[in-house]
Amino acid sequence: MHFALSVLFPLLIFSFGDCAVVNDTQTKTGVPITIGVTNGQSWGVWGNPEKCPSGTYATGFSLKVQPYQGFWVDDTALNGIALHCSEPIGNNGIVGPFTTIKSSEGSWGSWTQNVWCPNGVLTAFQLQVESYQWLLDDSAATNIRFICTGNQVLEGSGMNWGYWGSWSTVCAENGICGIQTKVDSPNWQRDDTALNDVLFYCC
Repeated sequence: MHFALSVLFPLLIFSFGDCAVVNDTQTKTGVPITIGVTNGQSWGVWGNPEKCPSGTYATGFSLKVQPYQGFWVDDTALNGIALHCSEPIGNNGIVGPFTTIKSSEGSWGSWTQNVWCPNGVLTAFQLQVESYQWLLDDSAATNIRFICTGNQVLEGSGMNWGYWGSWSTVCAENGICGIQTKVDSPNWQRDDTALNDVLFYCC
């Protein structure tokens, strides 16, 4: 497994709710760390990070996906990722009250149904990304998978283009508690790609 941050992501300290976020691999008391993957695309800018309410973690997710538009129409595939935050899900599989958080999102597509861990919380992820297509249509990130506390794998209802990269590092503490996405904003004079990369925060 690999821990990686985009080389274009500035080495800054962010204000992240009541915590600070630093770009390193060390976990400090009260300081969540980021987990990332190496195959994200480079278009777009990083949105604001969003954090689960105190005492809750990401136990489920949903995706904003644009379906295939046809050969002559621009495709963007994965446009957004929403995390659903609650207390860890027990062995009975019952989801309690939850809050939804998301960072930047693209302008196209609709939200899929919520997908939940059978128990526990989300702890790691894998991103499916289409490589640079040169003169053809680029779509960047197309789908995502998560691992839950019990090692169950959840796959989103994205598109099937591109390739799955390596899994991220597993959160060293409890689980995923925040999100930050890199999104290419609409530009009608060139190819749109929407969501390109994502970082998750561990608490």
